[in-house]
Amino acid sequence: MAADGEQVGIVSIDEALRRAVEAGLDLVEIAPAGRPPVAKLMDYGKWKYDNAQKARENRRNQTSTVIKEMKLRPKIDAHDYETKKGHVVRFLKAGDKVKVTIMFRGREQSRPELGARLLQRLAEDVLADGVIESAPRQDGRNMIMVLAPTRKKAEAKIEVEAAKQRRAAERAADREADLRAQADSRAASQAEGPKPRRTARPENLDSDIEL
Repeated sequence: MAADGEQVGIVSIDEALRRAVEAGLDLVEIAPAGRPPVAKLMDYGKWKYDNAQKARENRRNQTSTVIKEMKLRPKIDAHDYETKKGHVVRFLKAGDKVKVTIMFRGREQSRPELGARLLQRLAEDVLADGVIESAPRQDGRNMIMVLAPTRKKAEAKIEVEAAKQRRAAERAADREADLRAQADSRAASQAEGPKPRRTARPENLDSDIEL
């Protein structure tokens, strides 16, 4: 096979080597099990470099899913629940899974339905951003549920970067507006010219004087 992909046909090894030398390329065997074996004329060093670059780019574009953990108590108060729910929503929006653990203590262990109801409530409250991947299950003294994000981490990462760029653009626009306002104010002051000074009246003069 020639460097441009064109099929040359069956040639002897000596002929293939001669063509490789004339073209300044390498003779690389790409299908050694074929009968006859298939070889290609190519720049083997460049081919290895290009493949390494592609592999590096693929690794850079890969996103790993992180499992965050949030722990709750069965009798959590309303304020703490809203705070922890906010954290769960933030994790899901970032494309991460969340392992929610209900911790039972003492007599609470005899009321597993409290934990199940709390987990179901949380799953319903975050339904817009996550779904149940692993249903609630008892694990010793704890009850565990795993929530998965409704979108991929790569999509979430793109949206986060876009939001950062929007905020940066807004800050730059605000700074530019402030600079324009300051420049306009200075220009208006210069156009008015210096203000006349008022002469102070001597305190020892009578109200009526003759000039």
